[in-house]
Amino acid sequence: MSDGAVGHESVWKTAHWRRSILFVVLASLACAALGWIGWRWTEARARADTDVAAATIAANHAGLLSSELEKFRLLPLVLVEYPDVAAALAGEGARDRLDRTLELLAGRTNAAVIYAIDRTGRTVAASNWRLPTSFVGQDYGFRPYFIDAMQRGSAELFALGTVSGRPGLYLSRRVVRDGRTLGVVVVKVEFDRVEAQWARTAGVSVATDRAGVVLVTSQPDWRFRAVGNPTATAMRTQRFRQTAPLRIPLTITGKDANAPGEPVGYRLARVASPLADGEVLHLAPIAPALTAARQQATLWALALLFVVALAGGAAWRSGERRRLQRAAQANLEREVAVRTAELSDANARLSVESAERLAADRRYRTAREELALASRLGSLGQITAGVAHEINQPVAAIRTFAENGAVLLDRAAPDRARENLGHIIALTDRIGAITGELRAFARRRRGTAGDTSVGEVIDGLLLLMGERVRGAMTIDAPAGVRDVRVIGDRIRLEQVLVNLTQNALDAVAGRERQLIHLGVAVSGERVAVRVSDDGPGVDPEVRDTLFTPFVTGRPDGLGLGLAIARDIAREFGGELALDDAPHLSGAGFVLTLRRSA
Repeated sequence: MSDGAVGHESVWKTAHWRRSILFVVLASLACAALGWIGWRWTEARARADTDVAAATIAANHAGLLSSELEKFRLLPLVLVEYPDVAAALAGEGARDRLDRTLELLAGRTNAAVIYAIDRTGRTVAASNWRLPTSFVGQDYGFRPYFIDAMQRGSAELFALGTVSGRPGLYLSRRVVRDGRTLGVVVVKVEFDRVEAQWARTAGVSVATDRAGVVLVTSQPDWRFRAVGNPTATAMRTQRFRQTAPLRIPLTITGKDANAPGEPVGYRLARVASPLADGEVLHLAPIAPALTAARQQATLWALALLFVVALAGGAAWRSGERRRLQRAAQANLEREVAVRTAELSDANARLSVESAERLAADRRYRTAREELALASRLGSLGQITAGVAHEINQPVAAIRTFAENGAVLLDRAAPDRARENLGHIIALTDRIGAITGELRAFARRRRGTAGDTSVGEVIDGLLLLMGERVRGAMTIDAPAGVRDVRVIGDRIRLEQVLVNLTQNALDAVAGRERQLIHLGVAVSGERVAVRVSDDGPGVDPEVRDTLFTPFVTGRPDGLGLGLAIARDIAREFGGELALDDAPHLSGAGFVLTLRRSA
């Protein structure tokens, strides 16, 4: 080889080495830049995915807590209307019966304890009356939920029990009869079931009050600690037996939450809480999402590095012989195919995992919807029972008018048939009013203002009951009395008399001689309508609870009619009660109404 050739080769090798070094340097810088970008991308991707998961879980947990609270918030509203509660608080007896009733109700609703406190602060009845830790006789006049309920009518307080030491939400409501405050009904709710369901979810869920103090949590050692820096006055000793809350062992900055000594922490999601005007917080660990994002980034980085390495090798061996180039190219194609297959498998596995997660989320949502549907169907069952009981007579009357109308049409009496159709239209309006009244019974809304005459109400009763009462009912309502106007809606007052008349018919059913008496008497500003029968009378066992919903003396009765009838009478300033001196020998009821000016 000549000196020129050697020199040329030496120059070529030097340039080749320089290009190779430059390529390595540029490749290293590119890899470093891509690594930094990939690292930042994985963090951003993990944060975004964790934020979505945390927000979804927080909303679901808040919904679960809300449904649990709404179920228990109805209990005090119902109990203040229970006759035994007022009797026990007024010192009129019924305390033993009330103890057993509260015990049964607490067992069926999973309430921690239900108890009644008189106006002096002493507990007169409690669902735990059998236990050594019974509240009966205990003085709770100092408890804030008692003081606030006595002053404002109702109260909610999350606190530790003075006897049990267990935390829970106290729901209290004032009991008032005839304008006199008798005491307070209290329902204590513990959230063990909610916390257990929260604990099944990855991360930590807590519900705080408005001061940021943890009340309900899937992390038991965080209970009564503070999120943030509330002052010592944000808590009261009677509630948590401490003067100031300890902070939870996390440092929270925006949506980031980190425990001391842990490089990777949590992402925080907040939603409004139905408990104590606070928030429901979910701390979702970022580590699983970060691991998944880094795995994905690593796969892409490996593929990229592999391609870069192959490209560099191809460039490095560009001066090799064509055979080696073809062999390298063939090897490259094989390796790329293998790596592509691996990436495809990895993507397929990720797709399967994603589909499994979506399926699990759908199952969770379906289960939650089925739970809400079951609750709605329970309430709908009670309403349906009331509708079936109350509209039976209007439907029967509609059928009778329709059948008579068909006969009248066959007899070419269109005017009388049209009159029957008018009656049918009026009865359908009546059914609408009855179903509306059942909704009013559930919502406890105010009655509509207005007045009607006693005669119109009696005429409506006879129109509705038809032949069922003719021959059995005697009516003592002189013309002057029938023209007296009373405060109330005609259709609703007819509903009361229909219910009383139906009960009387049921009482005398099967007797050879059926007697029902309806009498009207006016005394000053009051009008008394009495309905009595010659049946067997009222069973003494249900006499004291006859107007309580779902209490009945008949095997096939629903126990809703008298409760709704009394509610209607009271809406118009009247009253419905048992008649102590009925006209006939059986049961008697007296409906007292206010006379219209």
